[in-house]
Amino acid sequence: MLKKRKKIKRKKTNEAISLEKLPHTLSKFYKKYKKQKEIDDLRKIKFQERKEAKNIIQEKKKLTLREDKIAKEEERLILRDEELKQKENEIKLKGEEHRKKDEDLRLKDSDLRRKDLEQIRKDKQLKLKTEEQKRKDIDLAVREEEQKLKEKKENRKKYKELKLKTQDEEKQNEQKEIRIKEWERKFEEKQKLKEEEEILKAEKIARKLQERTVLVDEKQDELEKELASRLENFETKH
Repeated sequence: MLKKRKKIKRKKTNEAISLEKLPHTLSKFYKKYKKQKEIDDLRKIKFQERKEAKNIIQEKKKLTLREDKIAKEEERLILRDEELKQKENEIKLKGEEHRKKDEDLRLKDSDLRRKDLEQIRKDKQLKLKTEEQKRKDIDLAVREEEQKLKEKKENRKKYKELKLKTQDEEKQNEQKEIRIKEWERKFEEKQKLKEEEEILKAEKIARKLQERTVLVDEKQDELEKELASRLENFETKH
């Protein structure tokens, strides 16, 4: 539009030029041209300033949008950090709960193991007491048997001595022979009865010992089975 105006002005100026007024016209034309150039330069400067202002406004908008975006991103990151912290706290609480449960289970297992060990110790003590009582019973039976054999041996020895003495006395006194024989017969009967009673008593004690041994063995088998079952249960639990 500026160029068109210039052409129009130039056209009108050329039409109005005359030889007489040429210097004055040229001077006037130069002033108008200079003024128009200043106006055009000013318009260019204003246009450039408007363009720069527009660019500045756009840059400000872009900067504002970027700042809003950064603020939203920061807010999103803050929310994400809070969520992560909350999840970490939840995981920590769950970990504490699991640790507490594991500690409780460990204490329960330790208590059960202690009770099992205590029961095993009691079973061992009972077994040792049973075996000790069994040995005592066997020793008592052996001592009683030895005592009986000793008494029999002493009785036989006494009987032989008495028989020899009786034989010597028979040689010296025939009158006492009948009474001595009668006494010997009665003594033998008593001795026989005593021996039979001792034999019966020994058999009775032997039967009692055998029955007691059977009961002890059965009880020991039951204890061993129960101990094995408890050990299996303990291993299964462990």
